[in-house]
Amino acid sequence: MSRWFARTILDPLTAALAALVYHGVRLLPVDAASALGGRLARLIGPLLPLHRVARDNLCAAFPEKPEAEIAKILSGMWDNLGRTFFEMPHIVHMVEQGRVEIVGLEHVEALRDDGLPGLFWSAHTGNWELTCIGARVAGMPLHRIYRRANNPRIEGLFRESRDFVEGELLPKGAAGAKRAMALLKKGGHLAMMLDQKMNDGIAAPFFGRDAMTASALGAFALRYGCPVVALRAIRTGGAHFRLEFYPPYTVEDTGDRAADERAAMMRVNRTIESWVREHPDQWLWVHRRWPKPTPAA
Repeated sequence: MSRWFARTILDPLTAALAALVYHGVRLLPVDAASALGGRLARLIGPLLPLHRVARDNLCAAFPEKPEAEIAKILSGMWDNLGRTFFEMPHIVHMVEQGRVEIVGLEHVEALRDDGLPGLFWSAHTGNWELTCIGARVAGMPLHRIYRRANNPRIEGLFRESRDFVEGELLPKGAAGAKRAMALLKKGGHLAMMLDQKMNDGIAAPFFGRDAMTASALGAFALRYGCPVVALRAIRTGGAHFRLEFYPPYTVEDTGDRAADERAAMMRVNRTIESWVREHPDQWLWVHRRWPKPTPAA
């Protein structure tokens, strides 16, 4: 496919369809939108090449699980993914309707009031778009590192669905990292997702295999001496959730920066792995988290 065709024909059509779906879903009640998204994803997902990626990842992570259980997890993953996308226009409504139980909000308030910059991190579990709700409830501005949409015409929809929290959206990359450091230097609070592959990251174990892991959290925590809070969103049934904030911790500084950053990211991967083992059907298995195995000569 030529670059010209993608930019002038495919991108506008995709953006128009995305806008139509987004605003159409917004007109539905929350439960209906969530259920529709889950049903469509369960039907369409297994037909996509990403289904094979997810299955390979699952089989490698859980070699002991029988095929029937793998298939059940995959179906649940597609259901959760579809529901998450169709819930995006309803994020604020779900909070206002009491659909999100928040556990550990005092940890957010502690970072808000300690006079220090702070870091929050999470993973793509449950409805991960809810992970910033704690900052909204606590009245704390939160700057977020995110992956910019491949289609620039869809970027506005992503930003519209995430403007319920005060703070800047920082795209991944050098410019976003530079701005993040400036905000932390001023005492700001930053949130990031840490379960996606980063080719120039740190190799840290994840389900028994090294996975290239973004080291920004460790680097920022060591440079600015700020506390760190892990959090996760759990789907408890339909469009109902529990948002859990863990107690703040600090990244140990031994003077060996490379070793300290790796230790920090190994801790992150261990925590995410425990979350995924608890709710394997709520994690994004379609992501190519690990390097492809090298064929034997």
